[in-house]
Amino acid sequence: MTIHNPEYLFLLLLLIPVVLWYIWEMQKSDASLQISSYKNLVQFPQSYKIRLRHTLFILRCLAVTAIIIALARPQASNSWRTQNTEGIDIMMALDLSGTMLAEDLKPSRLEAAKTVASEFILSRPNDNIGLVVFARESFTQCPLTIDHAVLINLFNSVKWGLIDDGTAIGLGLANAVNRIKDSKAKSKVIILLTDGSNNCGDIAPITAAEIAKTFGIRIYTIGVGTNGIINIPVPTPMGIQYQQVQSEFDAKSLQNIAALTGGKYYNATDNSKLRLIYQDIDKLEKTKISVQQFSKKEELFYVFALLAFLFLSLEILLRNTIFRRIP
Repeated sequence: MTIHNPEYLFLLLLLIPVVLWYIWEMQKSDASLQISSYKNLVQFPQSYKIRLRHTLFILRCLAVTAIIIALARPQASNSWRTQNTEGIDIMMALDLSGTMLAEDLKPSRLEAAKTVASEFILSRPNDNIGLVVFARESFTQCPLTIDHAVLINLFNSVKWGLIDDGTAIGLGLANAVNRIKDSKAKSKVIILLTDGSNNCGDIAPITAAEIAKTFGIRIYTIGVGTNGIINIPVPTPMGIQYQQVQSEFDAKSLQNIAALTGGKYYNATDNSKLRLIYQDIDKLEKTKISVQQFSKKEELFYVFALLAFLFLSLEILLRNTIFRRIP
């Protein structure tokens, strides 16, 4: 609670001489009666009127106090303040091709990508973040949202086999650009994570990057996995069998995409490097957002004005009934 006119509270000091004057008058106004002995009077108890003889004065003081506080205009304040926070819009594009099942990252490239990306999402509570996935085709798993609990649940539900196998990086980028291009945020970012080179789709990756550049979108590209021979689990009637394939991704193309849009290219060969990459992106992408917080005030003087009225009314009632004086 705040006081709009605190200077009026100094009027409460006037009650001090009033109280002192009352005490002085009470001492002077004691009645006297000459009697031979007062021993027999001690056995008679004091009446309630004697015990409550100061009630009228107390009620008058309370009424004056309430009036003074009402004049000072107390106010209830729901105050907010201006606060600077950090937040941007981020669209994540995740490769779901079959090679993402390779186990050079533990437990697999796909699961490692999901785990580290979830940590990244939780570390940025003020960001709008969304997710698109791609293989031979691309679709939006989650649009831009601040509800990160829902986003992580959708992220965790991503698995291989949702889309026909292939690596349409251009389609994945184009889908991500389409989802973020109309954002009003000053900073718009796409994080592209893939372990292969573009081998299908109607849109070339560099074309999608050029479109992103026209909308002021930066693209961070992450080539995940090691080069060379890798083992990929393949389900068979006899159980899971491992097939050896050559792991390669078009690093040059990913570098060009990042450079064209003002982003950065990374190569994640293990879990720790992937985690460091997201930490680096987290440091690079910080935007100050000023949040204006307003203060709402509610007048409370009427509460004290009502109390003053009640105290005065009670004093008048008692003065003319219970404490009525006969001249």
